[in-house]
Amino acid sequence: MHNVVAVARTKASYQSSAEAGCAPEIGGATTSAEVALHQLFRTWRLDPDHYGTSAWNPLAALIPVGSRIVLKPNWVFHENQSGAGLECLITHSSIIEAVAKYVSLTDPARVVIGDAPLQGCDFEQLRRNAGIEGMADRLRRSGLQFSIVDFRRTILAGNAVDRQRSEGVRDLSNFVLFDLKNDSLLESLSKDASRFRVTMYNPELLQRTHGAGRHQYLVAREVIEANVVINLAKLKSHRKACVTGALKNLIGINGNKEYLPHHRKGGSESGGDCYVGGQVWKWATEGLLDAANRRPPGPVQAAFAWTAGTAEKIAVKVGADGNLEGSWYGNGTIWRTCLDLQRILRYGRLDGSLAAAPQRTVISITDAIIGGEGEGPLANTPVPSGFVTGALNSAAAEWVHARLMGFDPMKIALIREAFGQFSYALTDFSPDAVRVWIAETESPAGDIRPFEGRSFLPPRGWRGHCELMEGGLSTRAESGDSCLFG
Repeated sequence: MHNVVAVARTKASYQSSAEAGCAPEIGGATTSAEVALHQLFRTWRLDPDHYGTSAWNPLAALIPVGSRIVLKPNWVFHENQSGAGLECLITHSSIIEAVAKYVSLTDPARVVIGDAPLQGCDFEQLRRNAGIEGMADRLRRSGLQFSIVDFRRTILAGNAVDRQRSEGVRDLSNFVLFDLKNDSLLESLSKDASRFRVTMYNPELLQRTHGAGRHQYLVAREVIEANVVINLAKLKSHRKACVTGALKNLIGINGNKEYLPHHRKGGSESGGDCYVGGQVWKWATEGLLDAANRRPPGPVQAAFAWTAGTAEKIAVKVGADGNLEGSWYGNGTIWRTCLDLQRILRYGRLDGSLAAAPQRTVISITDAIIGGEGEGPLANTPVPSGFVTGALNSAAAEWVHARLMGFDPMKIALIREAFGQFSYALTDFSPDAVRVWIAETESPAGDIRPFEGRSFLPPRGWRGHCELMEGGLSTRAESGDSCLFG
């Protein structure tokens, strides 16, 4: 079943939606998310002998009684920088609530709902804006015991480099340090480890965590202690990775961003992957940003940040693309970081080592009732996509997601390379073996196209480089370096 992706169609709305007789197992469906989850689990053929009765417990076959469970939503930020609202930006609270109700049927020992949002996210405002407080109240009244956890160790007071930082917010005892060493997918880039960058962080901190033979990640202990992790992604486009869904969602299990290389300084002409080519103004602006990030909050840092921002604005006005963060199809860094975290989730042990066999069940349930397109992950605009998916393999799920978005997964390194041949593999099957269950039908993933022909709009840096070609998959990879193809 690990090569199966279940897909349930639903209306593109999170409004209340009671359906007579639907979901007696959770006391009746009162939201469109509960209707969608009920249909998804039926399509997934879980516990078919009890379907239609109050005894139906679809997750029981996947979650043993007494399990420690983590629900990992996408809670990236408290507002949408496009102004289009949170429905296309984060995992909707009604989806989390519906999954939690089904989880409660399995009699868990512990349930944690947690994420590490962007360092500038106002978590209390997120809880209010996203309906998390109301969700929590309803779940507690239903009898489910759980905790909501912010996994971050660093919190920025506002989303600007010159704002005050609170460091060590969460104690290190709440994390497990992993060092993948030569097994990291970043190792092939480590001769230029001084180029690793993540937005609004001192690059010298990245050099402490990533270098030749050293690739460290700091993962929330709750995740590694869990028997089951339910990966509750929001499906949307992403400027650096093209797609954020079941694969990239794991960025939020890591507590400090200085463990997460997102791109490499410099343009493609000089060995970096921050931007295409080698524009002098971009190199100079990167230097200003580095100078700002290396300094403590204050007027000097603010001056460097202001100068860099002004240079970018002027360049955009005269026709430049303004990309300074690896936001294009040639980013060969971010996919490696994401897949390292996928391997840690799958094989990681509490002593910081990787086991030979998987250590926990990972269930991917992706919210695409309303998807996000364009300049994600912080400025998406809504797509009335109207579906949810379920899978036991995140790579298989993301392959299908890309095709439902109208993207070619072979052109997206994050998805293509998830099927690669490396130690602590994420799949033991090829993309050709992925099967899609929709309603009563089964199809190969290669037959899947966007519903009603409605493709998602890619980010600017990916347009013309990720779309499905007429007649099927491209046979040629066009983005980043490749483990799968040598």
